[in-house]
Amino acid sequence: MNRNLTLIVFCCISIVIYSFCTPPADNSTEVETTDIQSEKTPEQLNANQVKWYTWEEAIEANKKNPKKLFVDVYTNWCGWCKVMDKKTFTQKEVATYLNKHFYPIKLNAEQKEDITFRGKTFSWKEGGRNGVHALAYSILKGKLSYPTIVYLDSKYDIIATSPGYKTPKTIMPELTYAADELYRKTKWEDYMEKVRVDLESESKN
Repeated sequence: MNRNLTLIVFCCISIVIYSFCTPPADNSTEVETTDIQSEKTPEQLNANQVKWYTWEEAIEANKKNPKKLFVDVYTNWCGWCKVMDKKTFTQKEVATYLNKHFYPIKLNAEQKEDITFRGKTFSWKEGGRNGVHALAYSILKGKLSYPTIVYLDSKYDIIATSPGYKTPKTIMPELTYAADELYRKTKWEDYMEKVRVDLESESKN
């Protein structure tokens, strides 16, 4: 009898101890974080973050504070576009320079949404691989190659068009060419040839 009573008491004590020591079940669910980068000002971003604008946002901002426009024309399937996003636009010097001197725009060349600019509506058109947006076709002058960077002045005139993948080292001279208005005294082709020669010489040293 005493043995059974002892066993019962032991079991009760064990249950009480377990109830206090065992952590409560976590019934919370993981909350998805929202990318609020587009809502931040350039000053609020990390040094390696580009403040990207839509075309419409950049046009509105340019009305209040004129700057040059840097348009990254890309597609969702473009592999080199994704590499530039990860390795070029995240580089501190590039991101800082873009945020300071330009309105950087992401323009999907195959997007379906209309864009109204200067009283004209640009729409997606059928054709090619996945169709093409009329605004992308216009600023690329029909030469559809991705990625392509288009530099515009504050009045939306094209400064230069630069197709192909770019490293931080190769894109910086282009940014300087547009921001410092070197195009007023030097042709794009002549400038880029000098950049190419300088980079080749640097790589050999």
